[in-house]
Amino acid sequence: MPVTELNPQSATPINREHATKVGVRNPQSNGEVVVSVRGLTKVFKDFWNRPKARAVDNVDFDVRRGEVFGLLGPNGSGKSTTVKLLLGLLYPTKGHIEVFGHSPRHVQTKSRIGYLPEESYLYRYLNSRETLDFFGNLFHLGKGERDNRVEQLLEMVGLSQVHLRSVGEFSKGMQRRIGLAQALINDPDLVILDEPTSGLDPIGCREVKDLILALARRGKTVILSSHLLSDVEDVCDRVVIYYGGKIQAMGTLKELLATPDTICITTPALPRETMERVLEIIRKDVAADKVRIDTPTQNLESYFLDVVQKARRAASETSGVTSGARVAAYLRAGIEERPPAEKILERLALPQAAQSVVPPKPPTLVAIAPKVDNKKLEALTKAAEPTTTPDKPKPAAEERPVDLSKADEKLSSLLGKKKP
Repeated sequence: MPVTELNPQSATPINREHATKVGVRNPQSNGEVVVSVRGLTKVFKDFWNRPKARAVDNVDFDVRRGEVFGLLGPNGSGKSTTVKLLLGLLYPTKGHIEVFGHSPRHVQTKSRIGYLPEESYLYRYLNSRETLDFFGNLFHLGKGERDNRVEQLLEMVGLSQVHLRSVGEFSKGMQRRIGLAQALINDPDLVILDEPTSGLDPIGCREVKDLILALARRGKTVILSSHLLSDVEDVCDRVVIYYGGKIQAMGTLKELLATPDTICITTPALPRETMERVLEIIRKDVAADKVRIDTPTQNLESYFLDVVQKARRAASETSGVTSGARVAAYLRAGIEERPPAEKILERLALPQAAQSVVPPKPPTLVAIAPKVDNKKLEALTKAAEPTTTPDKPKPAAEERPVDLSKADEKLSSLLGKKKP
């Protein structure tokens, strides 16, 4: 049931979930068509060329620029087959596909696509840095740009501290993280993600969803295939639901999830008398069994992330994967008013700012130092008095002219030697 609030200024209902999604990204629903599918059909055949399974059956849909498009359906419904057809990995039995106005097998078109498969197929004996460097070379990125992107991506997916470990030693969640990084190394215009949050902890899931929203705000197109409906609901603009290789439902989340015959009003806690008056008014038009009073709750993901944030602020240590930083700078270009590099510099400059406050303190330290030195000097002079008295008694102290003349002679002789 959607939670709807009444705007106190206009007294019009506002769907909070939809308003949040519209606020965080600007889907260009009327923009250029990036992916066009017409009559797409894929029939798998056996060894004797007999039809074995109709994986995709006469499918039609379009995906526009800047849109997050979701592919939903149970196992074996045709989602992964559709993705492989869009990538040119499979040939359609019938139908037409266009990606950026070209065939999916067009080489230049492939360079504009980033793909994260359902299973991570990576070289086991390369570490994460070498893996990203390898994929960067495939896209002919220069050494400087490649190194820059590798650093940003490793920090973004939270693997900068384990970049020397081989990928074969990674857990499934860590492999998904490095797989996501390799899918973005070429800064693609179309990103196809097949179960991107599989094996990730709740923090990683939230970071992946934030990344998808950031890509959409920048005008990138994202096709997301997932079984986690909550993830799809958080990020997708439009979805298609497959069953038996056919599209059973398609549209925006607002169209598919709205229940226009029901309304939910959320208010602060009201006194019992006020609540009774409100219910009395409502029951005049609605049957008593149709009215339900409930206390709104946050979802488990929000609560979990809040607990982790509090623990992080308390500087609790962990031996697991660190939480990824902000979205890589080159992937966020044009999204924010200030470039992210400035914000990084601000964080790096914090210790320097603290040091700039320190200089006024040295005068106080200098003022204290002479006191310590004076005590040492007094102790030294007291200790030195017994040693000087046995050698020469008081009369020796009265023969100052003799001592001074000898000292003058020694000084003059020393100065005379140093002049040459």
